[in-house]
Order: sequence, then C-alpha cells, then structure tokens
Amino acid sequence: MKAATISDYNATIEITEIDKPVLRDDSVLIRVHAASLNPIDNILRSGVMKEAMPLNFPHVMGFDVAGEVVEIGKGVANFKVGNAVFARPNQEDAGAIAEFARVKESELALKPTNLSYAQAASVPLAGLTAWQALLTKGHLKKGDKVLIHAGSGGVGTFAIQIAKHVGAYVATTVSTKNIEVVKTLGADKIIDYTVQQFEDEISDYDLVFDMIGGDTLDRSFKVLKKGGTMISIKGQDGAGLAEKHGVHFETLWMEPDGAMLAQLGALLSKGIVKTVTDSTFAMNEVDAAYAQLAKGHAVGKIVVEIGN
Repeated sequence: MKAATISDYNATIEITEIDKPVLRDDSVLIRVHAASLNPIDNILRSGVMKEAMPLNFPHVMGFDVAGEVVEIGKGVANFKVGNAVFARPNQEDAGAIAEFARVKESELALKPTNLSYAQAASVPLAGLTAWQALLTKGHLKKGDKVLIHAGSGGVGTFAIQIAKHVGAYVATTVSTKNIEVVKTLGADKIIDYTVQQFEDEISDYDLVFDMIGGDTLDRSFKVLKKGGTMISIKGQDGAGLAEKHGVHFETLWMEPDGAMLAQLGALLSKGIVKTVTDSTFAMNEVDAAYAQLAKGHAVGKIVVEIGN
C-alpha cells in the first residue's frame, strides 16, 4: 500500500510502498479516505520525545483517520465490513496517512452520516483532547466560567463548542483575524491577544484550558478563582504556581476512546458541534500540508484526502 512515511527523525516525508498492517483479533482494517494533521505529528518527527515515545522506522505519519471497514478481527463484535468509521488510533497503530490502517475496536466509532470523510478525519484527536480536558479532568458544568486559549486552533474550536453545549460561559484568546471564527462558534468573551492581556480582562474563572504553555500558562493562574482548575496539554510543570494560587493543576495526555468519540459523534450528528477545516491537501502534497501545520496558524484542522 502507499503511505506517507519518514525513514528517520527529521527526515523528509515521502510516499512509499509498504505492507498493509496485519489484522489482529481485537482490531479492524479500514480503507482510509481521509486523515488529519496534529502538532504532535511534527513533535514526534523532530525526535524531541524519542526517549518517551520512540518511533519505529519507516514511520507512517498521522493519527486521525476516517474510512471504511474492509476486514474485522475475530474478536470484533460491534463493527462490520462496510461501516464508515473514524478514530484516533493508539501509538502502535498510528499511521493514518496511508491507504489502509489498523484500528482497535475500542478506539473506533461510527462516522456521523452528515459528515464527509474529510470532516470526520478532523475530529478524533482534537475533539477527544477538548472533551477530556473540559469534562473528564476539568469537570466543567453549567454556569462555570472557562478560559480556552488558542480558540481558533484544532482543539480550541472543538473546546469552545463543547463548553457552550454544557452551558458554560466561555472566554477565549485569538488573534485579530480570527475573532469572527470564534464568535460564530459561540464564544462569549473574545480576547485579542495582539492588543490585550487576558489577565487584565477576566478574573474569578473556574477553569483554564491551556494549549500554549510557557509564559501564557504562568499568567493564566491569575484568572482562576480559589479552588479553580488549570488543565494544560503542554507538559509543563505548574504545580508550584498552582499551590501558590490555591488552585488545582493537571497535565493532559489524551487517551484514544471509541465510546467517548461516539458521544462526540452524536453532537456532530445533531449539528451541536461543527468541524472547522483550515485547508485540504492530496496525499502527494503531504509535505506541504505539514509545512502548513508547522507555521502554527491553522484555523481548525488541516486534512489530507487519500486517493483510493
């Protein structure tokens, strides 16, 4: 099969011929129609996490996948050949930008019928990250106030909509050009970080969802009320500042979860949550797609369509 692979850390992404994944009893094989890109792809490719998350080469790029089930393992009970599905596979099964991918049944969900494969592929990693940060770890509920950083990004666009669905008051930080984007998603308070300091604009918040880290994370503690919660996906240690401010701090590493993805899929089916796509590339343009991702200014998700 054709796949977008790298032969080593920092290597150029190439379209190569490799063997199809071997089907396992607890998994399905899907014909991939679309995949999407995430910042973690380039982080792993750079080698900065090779001690914690080493890659095996050739490594197939991409985590988010949407496609059609073509084979099922003998232990699979809830999916059948022909099902349209989407998923964020685990690290071992990662390899979405390919003609075929293997996905565990536990990580799989049926694709909402109102979404194209390209739209569905934009959902899993970003959508599950937002869900787990806000609901699983953040315990966000109706009436809470939440600050979502980077609201126009892949995770942020989902986070705003999920937070509004549960009845929270949502503040978000964006640049000037993306104000209208987050306004259409339902943000209540929009802070233009190019001309405003968010800690001067809001206070007494229940939850902050940080996707930036560094100084932004440090300053974010100032907007939380006593007993509030900070959730960060940047891997930065905020325990000391959390203790100083009398708040709770947790880092998040998203876990694949097909049942949770199905819950998000139900909201997508009803139009309560919508996808936001920055740009779409063909498989043979994958290097350009990752160059676009590396710029760090995508609005929503970057998608790669697999021609098969």
